[in-house]
Amino acid sequence: MSIIEIKNISFSYNNTDLALSNVSLSIPQGKYVTIVGHNGSGKSTIAKCIIGLLQTSHGEIIVDGLPLNLENVDEIRSKVGLVFQNPDNQFIGSTVRDDIAFGLENHRVDPKEMDGIIERFASAVGMSDYLNFEPTKLSGGQKQRVAIAGALSMAPQILILDEATSMLDPKGKAEVNDLVKQLHEQTNMTIISITHDIEEAYQSDVVYVMNEGQVLDYGHPHEVLAQEALLKSIKLDIPFALKFKYALKSVGIDVPQTTLEGMVEHL
Repeated sequence: MSIIEIKNISFSYNNTDLALSNVSLSIPQGKYVTIVGHNGSGKSTIAKCIIGLLQTSHGEIIVDGLPLNLENVDEIRSKVGLVFQNPDNQFIGSTVRDDIAFGLENHRVDPKEMDGIIERFASAVGMSDYLNFEPTKLSGGQKQRVAIAGALSMAPQILILDEATSMLDPKGKAEVNDLVKQLHEQTNMTIISITHDIEEAYQSDVVYVMNEGQVLDYGHPHEVLAQEALLKSIKLDIPFALKFKYALKSVGIDVPQTTLEGMVEHL
């Protein structure tokens, strides 16, 4: 069952060049989906279209059975949590606690319930000890954890991460990717990660590969991301696990597994 259906949508920022050209995607409910591609491929534009920040020129978007239109846009937005690229642009409160509370206040959550909600989701992202910290005192990875906590506190059915790790150092990127994987394993939330990180995409359930506003391929990451010629044609690389597998094969060691853990166990 799909929680998001995108049917033949197109969009242009200047009414001339298409940022999206007749794009169709189906996002299965409860799955971890990645959309990969370089800057300008159209992947971030899709995120903005899903929540109605951008209006498509044609095509249809359906979220949890609701067609995206003026009548339904507020209800659709209540179903979607969105975490953007730059963590420094996402903070409003003077402390981590205040920042998570801001979204709850906007949703008119009973003040008596707020502390429990804040503490629950701060704990879920490993930030319970930082609730009284100023956001400026946090690392990039910690800031994105707080942004994710704020999004989760709204109880969305869908979490969209729009290049949420692209401005982080390797440690921060690993922290956020591990958190997202953990959240997906522990909940039934649909997660859509828009990224150019092939290693992250390799860990997802479904991957869409985009280039120049179009979907080039989609399916299980271990199959789609094994297409070295396709990825190199759009200046992407294959995952490290597959490089390792091919290196083993080149010296006469053929392993059926496609994950590093599986290959190590096999050896």
